[in-house]
Amino acid sequence: MSEHEQQRDIDIKSGNYVEKVGQNYYEIHAETVIFGDHESSSNSDVTSDQDSSQTSVPKVQHNPFNYLTGRIDDPKLVFGREKEVKRIFELLNIGSSVAVIGEPEIGKSSLLKVVEDQAESKLKLPRKPIYLNLGEVYGEDDFYFFLCDLIGIPECKGYRLSRELKKHQLLLILDNVEKMAWDGFTNQIRSQIRALAEGNNAPLRLVIAAERPLSQLFNDSGMVSPFENVCLEETISYWDEQTIPKFINYHLQNTSISFTEEEISQIISDTKGHPKKVMNLCYQIYNSYLQ
Repeated sequence: MSEHEQQRDIDIKSGNYVEKVGQNYYEIHAETVIFGDHESSSNSDVTSDQDSSQTSVPKVQHNPFNYLTGRIDDPKLVFGREKEVKRIFELLNIGSSVAVIGEPEIGKSSLLKVVEDQAESKLKLPRKPIYLNLGEVYGEDDFYFFLCDLIGIPECKGYRLSRELKKHQLLLILDNVEKMAWDGFTNQIRSQIRALAEGNNAPLRLVIAAERPLSQLFNDSGMVSPFENVCLEETISYWDEQTIPKFINYHLQNTSISFTEEEISQIISDTKGHPKKVMNLCYQIYNSYLQ
C-alpha cells in the first residue's frame, strides 16, 4: 500500500488531524492547512486539481454551567451580586464591619472572594484584605497561627497580638464564622477580635459570613454575640426572575445552544432562584442537548 493510500487517524486531543479526501491527504494544524507539498493559510476551503472539499476542525461543546460546588475563586464568574457588593463597601467606607448572612450554598463564600478582590480599589482608606476560611481551622491555637501567618507577623496571641495588629490596617474576612462557636474556641478570642474592630481607626475592619443572624450566634457564652452591634448585616437573597435569564444567557453566549422559554420558566419555578439549584438544573438541561 502506497503512502497516499494509507488510512490516517484523527487526533482530536492534539487539535489537528489527517484525513483522506478523494486521493488526497491534508493535515489541519490550527489555522494552517498542509495539502501535499503545498501550504495554505485558510482553514475553511481546501482545493486541489483532483478534488475540492470543505473541512472544519471538530468543535467540542463544554458545559459552561460547571461551577457546581464550593466557592467560585474567579471573581469574574460571580454573577448577580453587584448590589450586595456595592452595599458591603458602602458600609465599610462609613466605618462599619459587615456580616454577610445567608443560607448554605447561596454564594456567601464566592461573595467574600469578590470583596477580597475589590478591596484595594473600593475602600476609601486602604486596608490589606486577609481571607481566612474557618472551615480549615481546627481550634484557637490553629486560628492564631493562620492569622499571624497570613498577616506576616510572629505567631502570638492576647496582648502581643493586639500590639502587632495595631501596626496594621487590615480587612479581616472570616468565612464560616459559626466555627468559632465550636469546642476549641472561647469567647475570649471572639471578644478580642471585636475589640480590635471597634473605632474609626481600628486595626481591623471585619467582613464575616454566617448562616444565621448574629443575634443567634455564640449563645453558648451566655452573652450578646461578640460580633453583634459591631457588624451590620447584609442578607444574601435568592436571585429574582430577571436575574436568572440573564445568568443563563450570559453562560450560553459563546455556545451554539439556547434554552427555550419553557426551559427557563421551569428553572425559575423549580429552583425559586437559589443560585446553586439554578446552576445544577442548567447543567442538566445543557447536558441533555449534548446527548
